[in-house]
Amino acid sequence: MFIKSETVISDAELREYLKKSLEGKSLKKVLLLPPDYTRMYSGAGKITAYYYEMLKDTCEVDVMPALGTHVPMTEEECETFFLGKIPFERLSEHNWRTDVVKIGEVPGSFVSEVSDGLVDTPIDVEVNKRIMDPSYDLIISAGQVVPHEVVGMANYSKNIFVGCGGSSMINSSHMLGAFYGMERIMGRDFSPVRRVFDYAQDNFLKDVPLLYVLTVTTNTGDVTNLHGLYIGNRRELFEMAVAHSQEKNLNHMDRPLKKVVVYLDPREFKSTWLGNKAVYRTRMAIADGGELIILAPGVKMFGEDAENDRLIRKYGYVGRENILRLVKENADLQENQSVAAHLIHGSSDGRFKITYCTELLTEDEVRGAAFDYVPYAEIVKKYDPTKLTDGFHTVDGEEIFYISNPALGLWTRD
Repeated sequence: MFIKSETVISDAELREYLKKSLEGKSLKKVLLLPPDYTRMYSGAGKITAYYYEMLKDTCEVDVMPALGTHVPMTEEECETFFLGKIPFERLSEHNWRTDVVKIGEVPGSFVSEVSDGLVDTPIDVEVNKRIMDPSYDLIISAGQVVPHEVVGMANYSKNIFVGCGGSSMINSSHMLGAFYGMERIMGRDFSPVRRVFDYAQDNFLKDVPLLYVLTVTTNTGDVTNLHGLYIGNRRELFEMAVAHSQEKNLNHMDRPLKKVVVYLDPREFKSTWLGNKAVYRTRMAIADGGELIILAPGVKMFGEDAENDRLIRKYGYVGRENILRLVKENADLQENQSVAAHLIHGSSDGRFKITYCTELLTEDEVRGAAFDYVPYAEIVKKYDPTKLTDGFHTVDGEEIFYISNPALGLWTRD
């Protein structure tokens, strides 16, 4: 089933489409796999809430957010994200280090083939053990298709192999994308990472009763606009969603941007691990010698868990070549390659200046991670997110380009 709206899909229409997706199914036990609160504009929280309402009185329903490496949701975030319709105690927590089982291996020869010979090591396929539990009649994975720095276009099987995946797959896939190069991946289908996920799904998830519910969205302030809904498990549906997202979420600039100001909503972005979407999604549009100013009032840490945070503080965003050298020299980076990939992604490689503006990290902490620093309270006197709108502005005689939410787009000169 697919719905591509010329306007916006209403809540009433959404309910009917979701209800239709369950027709003819005899269900006793269902697992819902939404994203977490960091995907607040995906529409997937509402979709999960509606499914929960439809199913809870007739079958057993488990809910496990696809956290990946992220911090677990708080009770307040659960209340907001799921519209108050899913009790917090119904949520199961995915632990990417301990809750997984290996279900197969992507051969090194295949990895080499899809990466043009850049990587040739086999990749263990690990998923949360619940996904392989045969007692589930249906597993519903909901998420937004949108440009992404590791896989090219999120969602689809990424929600399983990263969101509900284990350390081996997360580390290997992130480093594969970093070796291949973000600029060759973002906003595109059939990246090396996506092809690894396709191989894993085709070979190791054939007997899992997966139903993907994929969205294409934009936002107007706090309002999520649902433009597309693609329900099923055929890859063709994902490809249709990719094409739709490319229409809605790719922004082609006619000239390089000299100064970009990006706002990170404190409800969604509390770490540079997430906040560096400001870097990933704008880097292809920023001019050499330009500047990226990141307004980050809620950013209080670097990594989403203690070990990742420690490693980011230790090595910093020091550029691709330096990180590749450091990986060869340091066992802790070799064992946490998703961090190494993140450090590569979060650097401009000296091409443009990155200034983080927060007050929940000290200036020494920010500069220690190889970013420039301005206190948030000082910078907003000049660039006030309550007054700026998306697009070009002239501030004190200087042209800037303002972005209110980097998570929903990709800005490029290509």
